Amino acid sequence: MKRSIEEKLLADLREWEAGWGEFLRDETLAVEEARLENVAAEFSERMKENYPFFHPRYAGQMLKPPHPLALMAYRAAMSLNPNNHALDGGPATAKMEVESVAALARMMGYKTHLGHLTSSGTIANLEALWIARSLHPEKGIAFSAGAHYTHKRMCEVIRAESFEVPTTDSGRIDCDALEKLLKSGKVGTIVATIGTTSLGAVDPLHEVVPLARMYHARIHADAAYGGFFSLLARQEDPLIDPLPFRHLAECDSIVVDPHKHGLQPYGCGCILVRDPSVGRFYKHDSPYTYFTSRELHLGEISLECSRPGASAAALWFTLKCIPLEPSTGLGSILTKTRRAAIDFSRLLAKSDRFKEFVSPELDIVSYFPRTEPSTSSLISAKSQRLFDDAMHHRSHPLFLALLQVPSRHLARIHPEVSADRELTTILRSVLMKPEHMAFAPQMMKELEEIAAGG
Repeated sequence: MKRSIEEKLLADLREWEAGWGEFLRDETLAVEEARLENVAAEFSERMKENYPFFHPRYAGQMLKPPHPLALMAYRAAMSLNPNNHALDGGPATAKMEVESVAALARMMGYKTHLGHLTSSGTIANLEALWIARSLHPEKGIAFSAGAHYTHKRMCEVIRAESFEVPTTDSGRIDCDALEKLLKSGKVGTIVATIGTTSLGAVDPLHEVVPLARMYHARIHADAAYGGFFSLLARQEDPLIDPLPFRHLAECDSIVVDPHKHGLQPYGCGCILVRDPSVGRFYKHDSPYTYFTSRELHLGEISLECSRPGASAAALWFTLKCIPLEPSTGLGSILTKTRRAAIDFSRLLAKSDRFKEFVSPELDIVSYFPRTEPSTSSLISAKSQRLFDDAMHHRSHPLFLALLQVPSRHLARIHPEVSADRELTTILRSVLMKPEHMAFAPQMMKELEEIAAGG
């Protein structure tokens, strides 16, 4: 069925193209059949060097294939290659982008917004911090030690002073340390991370917002990973702590990545700003670009110039088919990824070979092998060995990830651990595919077999 619909989409576009009249394709665009076959064969072999990102056996990084619907719309739109910088380059897909971004803003609780898609969460965060610096050029930007490294890097790019705030043992921003920093008067913007890339930890926005208001600081929510979980926070019996998500609408800006939990291909981030008046910072003159419409062009509110209209088309198509609803649509998919983490967490609690580091807040699980004696050094060595053995297992390889955590945090949560080194290497699994819910028991069984030397 999907194949026939894709064929119809492409046929409709070809029919539309034919309506503009025939023309001869330039012969320099042609490729010899033999060369094409050779390159295709090499390409197929090279692509097999990838890990099986599509399979629940891959639980290593925040990576999964896009939904087939997104691919279908992306391919169809990309055949025209629209550019969403200006309405002149992508009139149809620009409208799709505006509609899709508005849907994301509503999901976050915004009543007013200015926003657009970006090529990545990194660029979206850069834009949010650039706005922050433009509003408070004399003040710095604070973020937790668990925040994505892009914030420190982007502060260097925009030449803004940065302040790294310690985290609690569970990976959230330490609000006592944050308040102490705010009292200095040096901070103009606080970055709250809604789903850290290491643990999936969610900063307590319900505590950060009052602090920010008390000390007249702005709040930027880096919800690149966890933003879509705001859908689960609206469920009658939420599987996550809803408190932080209920305060997202009070943040001055939000970044969310549709290419993570939004089922999109890479190259689809999003920046949302609550106050549309910040558009004044983007003002520029490009008389050769904006000329066929007096409506707002997306390039007039974006740091990036050329952006693929196909990304907007794919997101629009997906959200029309799988809407942003708490218990149906995308919410039902995220429910399964969250349940996968909860189920895996419960299995870890029963295991004689593994122990959970901290309880998962979203769908990322962190754990470590039991050792005797229980020291940071032995845990690190065994974690590395299990990581290697799992990936190269002869019959059922598993793809996990390694994570370094402060040994002092590990020892405080698990007093039996002796912190004989500064950092401890543990294991981490990202269960972001709905198929992980059914696979979690099998994954635990195979991990225990590998740990036993099987």
